[in-house]
Parts: sequence; C-alpha cells; structure tokens
Amino acid sequence: MKRDVRLLIMLFVVLGIFMLSVSVTAQAANEPAKMSNLTPSDCSKCHTSQPADIEANGSKHKTAINCQSCHAGHRPSSKNNIPVCSQCHQGKPHFEQKNCLQCHKNPHTPLKITFDQPMTEPCLACHTSQIKQLRENKSKHSAKNCTDCHDVHRKIPQCTQCHKPHSADITAADCKKCHKAHMPKAVAYASDVPSKFCGACHTTQLATLAANKTKHTDQNCAACHQEKHKMVPKCQDCHGDKHPAGIMMKFPRCLDCHKSPHDLNNWKTGVQPKAAVSAAPKGAAHKKKTP
Repeated sequence: MKRDVRLLIMLFVVLGIFMLSVSVTAQAANEPAKMSNLTPSDCSKCHTSQPADIEANGSKHKTAINCQSCHAGHRPSSKNNIPVCSQCHQGKPHFEQKNCLQCHKNPHTPLKITFDQPMTEPCLACHTSQIKQLRENKSKHSAKNCTDCHDVHRKIPQCTQCHKPHSADITAADCKKCHKAHMPKAVAYASDVPSKFCGACHTTQLATLAANKTKHTDQNCAACHQEKHKMVPKCQDCHGDKHPAGIMMKFPRCLDCHKSPHDLNNWKTGVQPKAAVSAAPKGAAHKKKTP
C-alpha cells in the first residue's frame, strides 16, 4: 500500500514537471508575438531614460527604427536582448571597430561622441585624407593624437587654443588663410592676403617697402611671393627686360643696381659693374703708408 502511494506521488511530480515545461515552452514561443504587439510607449512605462535620450538626440535611431527593431524579446524568456551594433551597421570600415561603446557611450544618443582617452586609430576609419596630410607633411602636429585637438567629435578647434598668433592683427579665423591644420608648415595663401600678416614675421621687409615710394609699395606681399611661403619671384616675371639690351648686358642682375625689391631707389649701395669703376691713380698701389 505504501509503495503504491509513493509511486502515485512520483507520477504526479513527473506530470507536474512535464506540464510546467510545456507551459514555459509555449510562453517562450508566444514571446515574439507578444513583443511585436508592444509599442515604444509600452516600453517607456518601465524604461524612462532611454526614450527621452532618443527623443532628444536619437538621430536615425529616432526616425528609422523603434525599440523592437533592436531589442527582440525580453527577459526572462530572452537571456540577452541587448543587440550588437553590427546587427544593423555593416559595410563600412568604421563599422569594423572592435569596441563601438568606446566612443559611442550611449546607443540611444549615437552621435553624442566622447573620448575618455587619447586616440587616433579609430578616427582613421573615416578621416583618411587628414591622416595622409599629417604623415606626408611632417610637423609637431604629426605626433599628436587626433583627440588632442578634437576632444569632442566634429569639433574644429581654434589654432589659438594652442598657438599664439603672429601678431595682434591676426585673429583665430585668419590662421587658416595661410595654414592648414593637418599640414601647418606647408604655408599657402591667396593673393589678397594682407601684407600685415606677412609683416608679423618679416618686419624689416615690410617697413622698408612702406618707406620706399614706388609701385611696389602698393602691392600685397602675396602679389609677388605667390601662392606659397618662401617663393622668390624673378623680376622678369613681371617686368620682362625693362631696360635696353646694352644696359641689360652690362647689368644682367637686376639687383646689381636695385639693391632690394623692397627698396628699389636705394642706389648708393648698389654694386657697380667693373667697367664703371674709375681707375686708381698711378702709383697708388706702391704708396707707402705713413707710420
């Protein structure tokens, strides 16, 4: 009799476990259907911060998808309903990064990118032209991490954040008229760059030119020193053979007479050709010095 009771109890236990298993399986099978019936407003009843983040800074996560697009299923029936970024983001080098959350801290505000540590390599997946300029045009900038200057994504810092301007006349907005941030030593400029920008370093030349009343005085420095720094033009580029052939033969170099293009009318210190030097008096070479 006791044996029969024990067998009956065991039968009920096994039957109960079986029924529970069937119930859980059925519930799990119905979970996707239940999830598909939910709306973002249902999710926000428990998850309040995430919908607010998406509403404020969701970018395409706000307009192109909803909660269920990423979070399929829900605990406990779904062991992990947190998706990986590559579930949607594929096909570009940038999406091959190993740790998306290193920069994109909150997937609900994907374009609010912050950097906790200096980095360069993750930036290169998108910013290829900038790193090419830095590597091919060596400067102190070449040794910097991208985030040393761009500490916030898409932030373009002012040069004066690190560098003093050449003069008080030059503002932060003026720096880019001559310098490119990723190749700062390759100085290039347009013809209308004011001469005072050049004069911040070339003070003697600008002062001499201002005191020299010729047509050169009215020209911008960049009109002669065209397009790039340290370009020295030939006088003939503008003036051709200005003087008759006989004079040009005796004085093949313009600066034999015109001491400096910044001081054209200073004749006193010009170098005279040998033919123009007066002969020394006879015997002058043998004249003894008076003790």
